[in-house]
Amino acid sequence: MKKTKLILLLPFLFLSGVIVAQETKKEPIVKWAITTQFWARYSELNPGTTINGDKANGHYDVSIRRLRIPVSSQITPKLYAYAMFGGNNFNHTLANFPLQVLDLYAEYGFSKKFEVGIGKSGWQGLNRWNVRSSKSLMGLDTPLFTLSTVNKDDDLGRNLSVWFKGQVSQFDYRFVVSNPREVTVAPSGKVDFANNRPRNRFSTYVKYQFFEHESNKTAYQTGTYINKKKVFNIGGGAQYQYKAFADGDVNANGTTFYSMKNWAFDSFLSLPMANEQGVTAYLGYYNMDMGKNYIRNLGANNPGFDGGTSFNGAGIAFPMMGTGSIVFSQLGYTFKVNNSILAQPNIAIQHCNYEGLNDPMTLYDFTLNLFFNNAGHDNKLSLGYQYRPIFDKATLTEVDRKGMTVLQYQVTID
Repeated sequence: MKKTKLILLLPFLFLSGVIVAQETKKEPIVKWAITTQFWARYSELNPGTTINGDKANGHYDVSIRRLRIPVSSQITPKLYAYAMFGGNNFNHTLANFPLQVLDLYAEYGFSKKFEVGIGKSGWQGLNRWNVRSSKSLMGLDTPLFTLSTVNKDDDLGRNLSVWFKGQVSQFDYRFVVSNPREVTVAPSGKVDFANNRPRNRFSTYVKYQFFEHESNKTAYQTGTYINKKKVFNIGGGAQYQYKAFADGDVNANGTTFYSMKNWAFDSFLSLPMANEQGVTAYLGYYNMDMGKNYIRNLGANNPGFDGGTSFNGAGIAFPMMGTGSIVFSQLGYTFKVNNSILAQPNIAIQHCNYEGLNDPMTLYDFTLNLFFNNAGHDNKLSLGYQYRPIFDKATLTEVDRKGMTVLQYQVTID
C-alpha cells in the first residue's frame, strides 16, 4: 500500500513542488482517497449469448465495478490541481485490472466567477449527469446514455480539454472545448463515429440554483446528498461537433457525414425533512442528434460479449443511446432505520424514442441503499434490479424483457 501510494502521488508532488517554489514557500496539502464498488450479481442474459463458447441463459459473477483514487491539491490560493486514478469493470473477461490515469488537470481561479482549466478531465456540457460522481450515485448505476461518446472517441467519458467555469449569483456555468480521440474503425453499413480528422467538440451547461449552492470544485456532480443539503436547480445545455458521425469510410465515395447536435433541459431536487428523512428527485429531457437512425447497444460491466441473436447483442446489452428523444427520471426517499442505518429506496426510468427502433425503449432500475454508521456514501450497501427490453433483430420491436440483480458494497478509505 505504501509503495502504491507513493507511485500515485509522485507526479502530484513534483508539480506541487515546482509551482510552490515559484509562487510561495508554503507547502501545499495533498488530499487523496480510495473508493471501491464490489458487485455480486445474477444476470439474465440476452438470447444466444455465449461465454467462452458455452451457451448461457443466465450467469452469476463477482466483479469490481469501479476503483477510484482521487488526488488533489490547492497548490496556491488560485491554482488547483487534480488527478484521478482507477478503472472499471474488472470481471471474468479480463486477466488484469485496468488501472489507468482517468483525470489529470490544473485550474486557475481568477475569482469564483471565472476559472480556467486544462488537461484530461470529465468536464463536459449538456446536462447534470454528463459529469456525475460515481461515488454518490442514488440508483443502481449511472445513466450512461448521457455519456453518448463513451469509449468511442473519449476515454471513459474523459477528453483532453480546455474549460471555463464559475458561479455568478445563483447561476453556475461551464463552457468546454474538447479534443476527441481519433476513431480508427470506419463505419460499415450504418451510421457510427466517423474515422475522419476529429473536430473540436463544444459543450456547455448552465444551471440556476434556488437554495444552497453546489460545489463546482470538480466536474463530478452529486447524485444524492441523502438528506444533508437543500438543493433545487434547473439547467440546460448542449453539445456540438462538426462531422462527428458518418455512414461509411471517410475515404469512400458517397459517404454522408453528420454533426453531433445534442441539447437537454433538467432539474434536480434534494429536500431534507424532519427526523433524518429526505427526498431526492431528478427529471431531464434530452434531444439527441447523432446522425440518421444512429443507435448503440451497450452493457456496463458486461459478463458476456459473444453471440447474441437479438438486436441487443450479447450479455446484458440494450439500446442505451442513439438519435431521438429521451426522458429520464429518478425518485428516492431516505429514512432512518435506527441510530446507525439510513435506508433509501429509489426508482429510475429511462424512456427513449429512438429513430432506429420501431418501439420505444424503456428501462427500469429499482434500488435500495443502506448507509451505515453515519458514514454516508463512504460505507454503503445497495441492492438493485434492472429490467431491460429485448428487441427483435428483424422487426426492431420489443419482444421480451430480461433482468439483472446486483448486490453492491461501496467503501471509501481516506
